[in-house]
Amino acid sequence: MRKSFLGVGCGFPFQLAGKDGDFQLAEYELSVSQSIRLILSTAKGERVMRPDFGCGIHDFVFAMTNQATCDRAASEVRDALTRWEPRIDVEAVRVWPSEEGTTLFIHVRYQVRATNNAFNLVYPFYLEGYEGRS
Repeated sequence: MRKSFLGVGCGFPFQLAGKDGDFQLAEYELSVSQSIRLILSTAKGERVMRPDFGCGIHDFVFAMTNQATCDRAASEVRDALTRWEPRIDVEAVRVWPSEEGTTLFIHVRYQVRATNNAFNLVYPFYLEGYEGRS
């Protein structure tokens, strides 16, 4: 089944697709999944020509690992995906810390609008500055 309406683009992260020097492409639902990862891994202000692109979770790198931080991170993820990935409907975002408090696990449940297929994605967000964790 052709799903060209979902798009085809360069894969993320960028990789070469063999000996001819072309870039590896991401198609259809894989393109959507990689786009979500790209949005979450880009800090706001990181792109010079598009400083509003990205997700605000990077503001929490030195935040306390508690429920309030998890709730704020979930809100930032939902807002970023709603704004920057129009091919999906975000159904749920859940964030929880690792036992060590060094990682936030971000679980996104989403539905691709064009196909109504549902997907899950877990994105590990690594924190720094471990002192003072509660």
